[in-house]
Amino acid sequence: MKSFLSILTGAALGAAVLAVQTPWPALSQAVTLVVVDVKAVAAGYRASKLTGTSVLNDKNEKIGSLDDIIIGRDKVLFAVLEVGGFLGIGAHMVAIPFNDLQLDETGKKITLPGASKDELKKLPEFKYVG
Repeated sequence: MKSFLSILTGAALGAAVLAVQTPWPALSQAVTLVVVDVKAVAAGYRASKLTGTSVLNDKNEKIGSLDDIIIGRDKVLFAVLEVGGFLGIGAHMVAIPFNDLQLDETGKKITLPGASKDELKKLPEFKYVG
């Protein structure tokens, strides 16, 4: 009986080792790599540097701050703005198309032309999911 259990245990361990060592079948996937101008990419705006930046209107009045940048499922960019409040308390969060914003060369000045705090507060409140 002991020898039968030893053989059974050995067979199970051997099967487990073979299962781990068996390579997965190759998947057929075409990946096209594109060479990009890394200097042009590096000269772009980093999301991590833009968040927290004040957003001004065309009258140079602060109307909010950039809280986040979200990539929609359709790959469209949205800017989440924090309007009003103090240190995140009582703030009204809104999402607008990122293309509506104007950024200066440094990314330190973000403008939303034609907007005001009151108009932004009338937009539907944005809430993060998950």
